[in-house]
Amino acid sequence: MELLEYYQNQRYSIVNYVPRKCQLPLKGDINLYGARGSGKTTMILDLMQEENEETTLYIDLEDPNLIFNPLTTLVLQHYIDREGITLLILDHYREGYLPTFPNVERLIVLSRIPLHHKELTPVELFPLDYEEFLAFETSVSQSSGFNHFLRSGTLPMIARSQKTNTLVMKNFLKSAFDANEQKLLLVLAQHHTKHLTTHQIYTFAKEKFKVSKDWLYKTMKLFTQEKLVLFIEDRYQKSGKKMLLFDFAFAKYLTLGQPFILQFDTMIALALIKHGIEVQTLGIHGYVTKNDELIIPAPFESEESLWVKSQGKFSIYKKYGIKKVTIVTVANTYDYHIEKLYFEAIPFNEWSVINAEE
Repeated sequence: MELLEYYQNQRYSIVNYVPRKCQLPLKGDINLYGARGSGKTTMILDLMQEENEETTLYIDLEDPNLIFNPLTTLVLQHYIDREGITLLILDHYREGYLPTFPNVERLIVLSRIPLHHKELTPVELFPLDYEEFLAFETSVSQSSGFNHFLRSGTLPMIARSQKTNTLVMKNFLKSAFDANEQKLLLVLAQHHTKHLTTHQIYTFAKEKFKVSKDWLYKTMKLFTQEKLVLFIEDRYQKSGKKMLLFDFAFAKYLTLGQPFILQFDTMIALALIKHGIEVQTLGIHGYVTKNDELIIPAPFESEESLWVKSQGKFSIYKKYGIKKVTIVTVANTYDYHIEKLYFEAIPFNEWSVINAEE
């Protein structure tokens, strides 16, 4: 009870909070979930500013005070009833921590992966998309905002930090992942954007550090559920899926000399995923939507160069039923037809906003 009183007496303040596109329901019980670093806790601490402090209880389940004093539903329920708590927030919750949730007027549970509780409305929070990043960057122009986006990536803590990106990335890696997870992330970053199977990842990992097959398969499953690691199926080849880390700047931080085209390619893939657009890869040719639109990352390609390449790949486009080709660039704009197939080049900052609206 003393520990719960301590939690209730804590006061949290959020300075200059930037609202996210993700909106929480005003009523009802919620499971807010998403990858570590996506901004879940900050969103909830901001929500708490509007709530009655006397009837709100926020508990961070990663607090070391709970290691030898784990919470029980019975103790929580007794405290809720005694103090008249109407809003209970459980942060960093893992499935099975409590056998049942206590009875309270409103419950908000934060987790990395969605919880299997029918009474909780699931709400997924992704790291920042480009529009959200610009909202964090209100004092800069769109062109410099895009350059900063390239350097900073999609993690809110880095977009808002006054420190160097490298220092914040280092702190995030050490605080959010244990030693073996860090090693696995380094291996994944070395093979970022490649078509892989989990068995191939295990083979690469055991060459670098001592790792059991059971641990790696279990961890990869958890990373995939959390969407720290994303696999995209291929319409063109069936051996392995394209593997991406959840933040392109984080992937770059973990490797040396990552080519810009890989970073740009990942930016496009993550933008599609965040905007709920289902895609497959088409070999090395780009991403295909369920509407058979092919999206090609081509940051600096000229119209003449793309036209020549398109002629050479046209038979592949016809074979796989492509109905439109969108070429995402850094700054170039152009369009052309080959037979009845329409090709349009559009800069990333415009393309990303269009996709967000659709």
